[in-house]
Amino acid sequence: MRERDELDVAVKSVRELEAGIRDNSELIELGELEGDAEVVKEAEDALLELKQLARRRQIETLLSGEVDSNDCYVEIHSGAGGTESQDWANMLLRMYTRWAERRKMKVDVIEMHDGEEAGIKSATILVKGHNAYGWMKTESGVHRLVRISPYDSAARRHTSFSSVWVYPVVDDSIDIEIREADLKVDTYRASGAGGQHVNTTDSAIRITHIPSGIIVACQQERSQHKNRATAMAMLKSRLYEAELQKREEEANAQAASKTEIGWGHQIRSYVLQPYQMVKDLRTSVESGQPSLVLDGDLDGFMEAALAQRVGVATDVESE
Repeated sequence: MRERDELDVAVKSVRELEAGIRDNSELIELGELEGDAEVVKEAEDALLELKQLARRRQIETLLSGEVDSNDCYVEIHSGAGGTESQDWANMLLRMYTRWAERRKMKVDVIEMHDGEEAGIKSATILVKGHNAYGWMKTESGVHRLVRISPYDSAARRHTSFSSVWVYPVVDDSIDIEIREADLKVDTYRASGAGGQHVNTTDSAIRITHIPSGIIVACQQERSQHKNRATAMAMLKSRLYEAELQKREEEANAQAASKTEIGWGHQIRSYVLQPYQMVKDLRTSVESGQPSLVLDGDLDGFMEAALAQRVGVATDVESE
């Protein structure tokens, strides 16, 4: 059923593109015949927008993985560096929230630990929308920020790191065995802004999968039972993503491993001072407008990373 719905959406998109090209081409012809430069300009601008839309649709055809169309979890962890890194982690959380909003996706905060003075130590969000995992999977890795720290009275330049990990929401059709004996379950009180307790009971849940070392946590609900169910779903998704990653590594003959959040495994650099530049270290795509990127303008970076994964060339250019 899902495959049929996706096919219907694809056919509809192609027909809309064809109609748009046809209508605007006719407008250009009419405008030229009548000497109306304004009509010609508007139609040409519309064709350029259709070209960008067609490229986006082309990239979306690459999202044919088993779980690419699924919702996804996004984990963000601050690196060493205290308040500066924690503020950077919070900036990344906002960036991905804004990206999801631009695409009409829904974002739920599953778990969050506030920073000591500002920002966050870590957060987990659930991004709900068509192809959420397919797009977001390209964001896993270490993100580096260079700026003059607003928390440094000497106004010195600081380098901060935060890691992002994306994994898909998996449904019951995917069978993943989790033995109760392999789990360590801890409860704690959920905390809100300013460290205040959301409620007075130990409703938050942290589950450790002992064989893999994977840890998941949830404090979204007031009910411990509901938080445990959500955390178990997250653990299932993490174990599935770990298996996908293992297969990909074997196929590419690469042995990747999670390392300390620092110089290793960097995927993107964001420089705010002394100059302004965001550069993807995998694809070399650049943007000279970091403020737009940090406001969720990530499509160019994601498209290039997706195309690189499957060896397809794109016309994404540096700004």
